Amino acid sequence: MTKKLVVLVSGSGSNLQALIDASRDPDYGAEVVAVGSDRDGTYGLKRAEEAGIPTFVRKVRDFDTREQWDAALTETVAGYEPDLVVSAGFLKLCGPRFLDAFPGRYINTHNSLLPAFPGMNGPGEALKAGVKLAGATLFICDSGVDTGPIIAQTAVPVADDDTVETLTERIKEAERAQLVEAVGRMMREGWTVKDRRVLLG
Repeated sequence: MTKKLVVLVSGSGSNLQALIDASRDPDYGAEVVAVGSDRDGTYGLKRAEEAGIPTFVRKVRDFDTREQWDAALTETVAGYEPDLVVSAGFLKLCGPRFLDAFPGRYINTHNSLLPAFPGMNGPGEALKAGVKLAGATLFICDSGVDTGPIIAQTAVPVADDDTVETLTERIKEAERAQLVEAVGRMMREGWTVKDRRVLLG
């Protein structure tokens, strides 16, 4: 039975596109049933519309409080009855109501090997620290910033002549492949979380 994904985006949606492409294979085990954003006119929304996938926008500024926004986002996403919610470049932190509605089922990807270099500038901080391996981490969201249980990690060697831009681009390529593979496995095989360890299958 094909499982349902809701994907949240704020930008171009390259990770979203990778999931859409993967889900065209019946053996992948999952399909994107809706795509949401916190802003109008993103290319990620356009990608979804071109694929015939329903979209929605929930902007923080349209609500009196962050809690009201979180409640509205939760209600909208829950209406699609997703098996998994994927943050694919979604630049808003979801609140307690959202996390409680999808316990262990809201995942995010980050462009560093967590717990090293959380936050907005993983590749830049990796270069500044002089590390030899950077990479990407897929994790289950909790109330912290890039602190949830780790599902998968992929390493990307740092070249001597790397810039933030070149390293970021190579990490993005590895990140997309990891996201597609891990989401497919989660949907086909299931997963459990034990003592912060995520076990697939």
